[in-house]
Amino acid sequence: MIREINVAEIENTVRDLCIQANRFLPKSLADCIGCAVKTEQSPTGREVLTDLVRNIEAAEKEELAVCQDTGMAVIFLDVGQDVHFVGGSLTDAINKGVSRGYTEGYLRCSIVSDPLERVNTGDNTPAVVHTRIVEGDKVNISVCPKGFGSENMSAMKMFTPSASVTDIEDFVVETVSKAGSNPCPPMVVGVGIGGDFEYCAYLAKKALCRDISVKNPKELYADMERRILERVNKLGIGPQGFGGTTTALAVAVEQAPTHIAGLPVAVNIGCHVTRHAHAEI
Repeated sequence: MIREINVAEIENTVRDLCIQANRFLPKSLADCIGCAVKTEQSPTGREVLTDLVRNIEAAEKEELAVCQDTGMAVIFLDVGQDVHFVGGSLTDAINKGVSRGYTEGYLRCSIVSDPLERVNTGDNTPAVVHTRIVEGDKVNISVCPKGFGSENMSAMKMFTPSASVTDIEDFVVETVSKAGSNPCPPMVVGVGIGGDFEYCAYLAKKALCRDISVKNPKELYADMERRILERVNKLGIGPQGFGGTTTALAVAVEQAPTHIAGLPVAVNIGCHVTRHAHAEI
């Protein structure tokens, strides 16, 4: 049976999620930063982490953005194949929701209409929207604001199939090392393996939207996440680049089938406020 959903409901939900994601960190991430205060070995690093915790608490209490860079609105939309949208354009509704969320929520608008002409659109639209058709009659929406201090530090490499697991891990660690303090560590590291050129990058971005308490269900990749995290935290970059043992909070790997002649790997770095909020309609 077909279920009708008015796009106005999508607009309102996206509006609310934009504000929620920018004001409130996922609990597992906030808790991880709090725990890092106790485990960080550098006195300066502990002071910085303590300040980050205070900032997170102040943003929640005062209902303010947790970071001044409220990001580019990246939206993952899982649409049930039994859903029929009514009342207008789905794409327009999403962008209206983003526009309202950013203007009504007093969030910084950072999007320019053309990459070279650099004219600000004034309402943080258009959003980057990834739509996937799934079974059922529900719509799952994830709003993931992405700041560009961390986004600019991301990287991709087209390995050949002869590359080893160690080669891939070396590339991820090297990317983090080159990034240094720029992504506002402690960071979350998203890794995409497989697919093709563009899908690999999608996987890395999608990995950043996974709750950091959840590991890859496949042991091969869960072990990779653990090893990379250990190596990254031995780099000594530390909280906000001031040195220490907490350079990253989590590493998340997502994988997909690929071509026999290829092995794409993408690294998408998230800052200590790797934000995402979710809802189901």
